[in-house]
Amino acid sequence: MNAESTQIVHLAVYEGLADWEIGHAVATVRSGEWQRSPGRYDVVTVGHSGAPVTTMGGVTVLPDITLAQLKPSTSSMLILPGAASWDTDPESMTSFASAAGIFLDAGVPVAAICGATAGLAREGLLDYRDHTSAAPEYLLATGYTGAGRYRNALAVTDDGLITAGPTAPIEFAREIFAQLDLFAPRTLEAWYRLHAQHDAGAYFALTEGA
Repeated sequence: MNAESTQIVHLAVYEGLADWEIGHAVATVRSGEWQRSPGRYDVVTVGHSGAPVTTMGGVTVLPDITLAQLKPSTSSMLILPGAASWDTDPESMTSFASAAGIFLDAGVPVAAICGATAGLAREGLLDYRDHTSAAPEYLLATGYTGAGRYRNALAVTDDGLITAGPTAPIEFAREIFAQLDLFAPRTLEAWYRLHAQHDAGAYFALTEGA
């Protein structure tokens, strides 16, 4: 991989992050498989500090960089997975929600799923963008004022922000891939048919296009 040409997708990591919500997205971004430009992207993890964190699935992750080192100018996207702490200890997650606001202000996309959408709602980032989450009532509990922009969809992209509910990791990944222009349109459609609809024929469409 050519370090000079590689673009970085940053993945926030914190205690109890929901592994399954970002698995398809980060593995596919990093693998290069079926992509327009294999090796174009790498994934760098970002923690509150440099201390290791343990995911909900019990996997230990050592952050590559700290939140203080994170800059939109060095990033192609910030991905925020869900975690119980977005609801049980929202103050501890404010720094990640604030970072999302800085990214969006700088024109760098942000992707948030499950509990992370509540953190962005508290930050005011959903008030003027179409969005989705686990349920409208879940976000209303944050006290945000963006209910009129809520969409009953598995995943939504608007003005650089991708949101998804906890049962839509594949749709979340699809929106991320589209935002990053990872695949040709036909390849993206085939990827989705294979993983979401279990269409075996889509695998051959992927390999033929590779």
